Amino acid sequence: MTHTAAPLTLFNSLTRALEPFVPVHPGEARVYSCGPTVYNYPHIGNMRAYVFADVLGRTLSWKGYALTHVINITDVGHLTDDADAGEDKLEKAAKAGSQSIWDIARHYTQAYWADIAALGIRQPAHWSIATDYVPAMIEFAKTIADKHCYELPGGLYFDVSTVADYGRLARAATDEGEGRIEQVEGKRHQADFAIWRKTPEGETRQMEWDSPWGRGAPGWHLECSVMSGQLLGFPFDIHTGGIDHREIHHPNEIAQNQAFCCAGSLANPANSGARTWMHNNFLVERSGKMSKSSGEFLRLQLLIDKGYHPLAYRLLCLQAHYRSELEFSWEGLGAALTRLKRMVMAVAQLRERVEAGASGEGWERHAKIAPLVERFDAAISDDLNTAVALTVMDEVIALKKVDPALKLAAIGALDAVLGLQLTTLARTDLRLTPKGATITPEAITAVLDERRAARADKDFARSDALRDDLATQGVEAMDGDPLGWDWRLG
Repeated sequence: MTHTAAPLTLFNSLTRALEPFVPVHPGEARVYSCGPTVYNYPHIGNMRAYVFADVLGRTLSWKGYALTHVINITDVGHLTDDADAGEDKLEKAAKAGSQSIWDIARHYTQAYWADIAALGIRQPAHWSIATDYVPAMIEFAKTIADKHCYELPGGLYFDVSTVADYGRLARAATDEGEGRIEQVEGKRHQADFAIWRKTPEGETRQMEWDSPWGRGAPGWHLECSVMSGQLLGFPFDIHTGGIDHREIHHPNEIAQNQAFCCAGSLANPANSGARTWMHNNFLVERSGKMSKSSGEFLRLQLLIDKGYHPLAYRLLCLQAHYRSELEFSWEGLGAALTRLKRMVMAVAQLRERVEAGASGEGWERHAKIAPLVERFDAAISDDLNTAVALTVMDEVIALKKVDPALKLAAIGALDAVLGLQLTTLARTDLRLTPKGATITPEAITAVLDERRAARADKDFARSDALRDDLATQGVEAMDGDPLGWDWRLG
């Protein structure tokens, strides 16, 4: 079923305006998302970008488009910052760990994929691995080299003055964006960037290839232009990434796309390679533990180790608009987990009331459900307003005097956009034992059963002793909890 009542409007970073979504290919939606550089574990701020891209993809599916989503894996070429000097992040990690660069990339790719699965993010149509496309990158660079590039001892550089409207996406001509690019001797303009980086004389890299400009490796920006163009075709519909990509990486990618397509001014957004560029804002964490250089930085596994279900973090992301800064706190995550518990418990109780064989067919025409679905569609079609969509979901869950099968079918359909797995999660799934806990959930349940029996027998001394024994093991017995949750680990 498609939901087209409200037109889908999305904020285009290139034009800085809300625009109706009009697909390049009727009935299709082609989306490219900048993926991770796999030299370390992703932190939860990194993962916000993929929750956002997943909701975008789910919304496009909800609206009836056949979705082709590509996410790349950068396993070569990304330097230690956006500069054109310094070490490749993967080469640096390999030296530090005395490991093969290929093994490091494989390990962190698998870790990233595990986080993707834990957050309920759908698999894209393609995971494009940068090193698989190096021959295509060399061919792309050869195509644009004569008109748009020049050689320096360090490699092949792109001359940004050869394309129209360079930097329009960043809205930064020589200020905050370009100020982060290191000066390389011989560059014609400060914003010029490396297309191909030659291996310095006397050095050998673990990842290097022969090219017309010497043995070396591709520039970071080249990868995304080649992979998006090869897998989706120019122009495609939507390019996503974090707001940090808006200043340098994406403007450089756009310049390459313009050069390759012989395209003109960015007054026509399609000349950028993608019709729409979308960026999620930062996740802000005040203690500074978001940075990968901070030691025990905030990665998804840390949340799980502390007993928070990863879908509580997904819900935390959905409670804010993707273009707003989102502040992370443990209190906020705890509140999101409580909200998720309420939803999961209500839907679990609903599932118990659905009779065997009931289909839920026709839910979208039900007099009480239809207006809520319309409001949900309006919210999600308004530049992915998930915060409002969530409140509508709460209203659907709270509906009274509606056939349970119809209500459950409606919740399942709306949750296909939100991705909270409400129709399959059980209350027990949300109980994660923190790392280092010495007592199992089964043992806790056995003690609580014994405690209930003691209270039924009015043996309150025994009941209190059992409660105190649990407390010494870090377990709080939640007497009178409005959610009906029996216990939590402190």
